[in-house]
Amino acid sequence: MLKIRLSVLALTLVGLAATFLTGCSSTPADPTAAWAPEKIYSEARDEVNAGAWDRAAMLFDKLEGRAAGTPLAQQAQIEKAYAQYRATEKVQAIATLDRFLKLHPASPAVDYALYLKGLVNFNDNLGLFSFITKQDLSERDQKAAKDSFESFKELITRFPDSKYSPDARQRMTYIVNSLASYEVHVARYYYSKGAYVAAVNRAQLAITDYPGVPAIKEALEILIKSYDALGMQNLKEDAQRVLDKNFPTPPTPVNQKSGSWWKFW
Repeated sequence: MLKIRLSVLALTLVGLAATFLTGCSSTPADPTAAWAPEKIYSEARDEVNAGAWDRAAMLFDKLEGRAAGTPLAQQAQIEKAYAQYRATEKVQAIATLDRFLKLHPASPAVDYALYLKGLVNFNDNLGLFSFITKQDLSERDQKAAKDSFESFKELITRFPDSKYSPDARQRMTYIVNSLASYEVHVARYYYSKGAYVAAVNRAQLAITDYPGVPAIKEALEILIKSYDALGMQNLKEDAQRVLDKNFPTPPTPVNQKSGSWWKFW
């Protein structure tokens, strides 16, 4: 009787184990398994047109593997990066673009890949309005903006005649102006807190790293006020001379009521 009960128990355990293993090994069927690469591409483009970026990225990823070693795989890879960018998957998009640039350095789409890499890291406000959230401006990270600038710079250096270069140049100008304004914004913040040495350091950084941009005028003014607060008269006068030379005060206009005029001889 005991042997019979043990045999029944053993059979039951084997059956349960088989059921468990079967359940674990079952995975959802891949609906694209029987699709030709061209059909996957067509479906991915339909998802792009519908704005379903996550779904499009997934299909381009499948196509990249299914059509490996063909021009279609390269197309899938670059379009996957764009879909990831639009889906706000920035880390994944950058990784896809870096892989594309490494695997296909001679591809005719390299200029577009560099441009797209710049776009992924590009941010219209670049953190300049973080004071709205009361976050210490000194904690803001401008790495993405600088990475964006470097991608655009590589694009216009290697492909000056690319159709993407004119827009890249405009974005580079915007980035430089914004980064300089950011440094001045931080310098102003430190000055308002009485941290004059820190204000001097950030103002000097703006002047040194971003010469010729409009924000330099305010950087010099903050420098002058900070040196004055620190009692550094010689440095204050040096900064004042630089300010006067680069941003001279315009002459007072003619006083029409008194009939006076300026003489320049």
